Amino acid sequence: MEIHNPKSKRALILGITGQDGSYLSELLISKGYEVHGIIRRSSSFNTERIEHLYHDPHEPHVRLNLHYGDLMDGSSLRAVISQIQPDEIYNLGAQSHVRVSFDQPVYTVEVDALGTLILLEAIRDAAPRARFYQAGSSEMFGKVREVPQREATPFYPRSPYGCAKVFAHWQTLNYREAYGMFACNGILFNHESPRRGETFVTRKITRAATRIKEGLQEAVYLGNLEARRDWGYAGDYVEAMWLMLQQEEAQDYVVATGETHSVREFVEETFGLLDLDWKKYVRIDPRYFRPTEVDLLLGDSTKARTLLGWQLTVSFRELIKMMVEADRKLARRERLVKESSAMIQGA
Repeated sequence: MEIHNPKSKRALILGITGQDGSYLSELLISKGYEVHGIIRRSSSFNTERIEHLYHDPHEPHVRLNLHYGDLMDGSSLRAVISQIQPDEIYNLGAQSHVRVSFDQPVYTVEVDALGTLILLEAIRDAAPRARFYQAGSSEMFGKVREVPQREATPFYPRSPYGCAKVFAHWQTLNYREAYGMFACNGILFNHESPRRGETFVTRKITRAATRIKEGLQEAVYLGNLEARRDWGYAGDYVEAMWLMLQQEEAQDYVVATGETHSVREFVEETFGLLDLDWKKYVRIDPRYFRPTEVDLLLGDSTKARTLLGWQLTVSFRELIKMMVEADRKLARRERLVKESSAMIQGA
């Protein structure tokens, strides 16, 4: 049963079960929001990142409610938005794996580009005064036109994912200017955490390294080690999303650390924390190279720091340490389960 608290703001999050959705939900609940999320109907549960938010014995109100819907289904979006009448809407829903977008370009564009347009139309129709956040990406800069990349840097996407995000960015800006909607684009550079999906390169590295340390895995297969990215902590970045919707005027912001590191550096730091020689375990697999590569991403978040007062709290090395410690616990648990199973079978 859904309980609406008239004293609290209501937020609707698309992509609530993902890394960013879980951190954003935590942040909003801590600020007294009533949080609603849209999830796709599935035969299996995929809510593990937000399960700890369902029931809080110290919280008198239901703060998290989930609704079935889909970015490609405008009628379901309108129904949920009309029912909730949210103050803020965050679109974090996407097919967000860049390499996969080359294998599934049509699906990626349908969800990430057309899905955003369908959502904007639903908002314009059902809750035109709601404040809207669109999750942009540094991949929109692609073959970068300048270093570092700012809000005014021209886009040059190098993947179906990047192209779809550019479409969504301009549609959001157009709805802001054409209809007076409070609509913001957050151009977020890479941000990671222990909740990052295991198919993304950073989590793939920390998960593999800790499993290698525990004797559960022999090697890890990676692609381009020389690609450079601006990596931050997801928990910091969701605060920037929230801050954008608290301003008097809707604007677009780059959110980044201002540092760039190669995949090789990420590997070296990860394996170094585990006292392992990464060269013994890392294999290069051409299948993980992109048809068109993005060589360097480096963001300038001066505008976000100045106008929003946004700040970083976790450094590059602290981020990797956080991920390694979390994945080491998972690997140790996995090893113990494996050993217990072997003992039972041998008994």
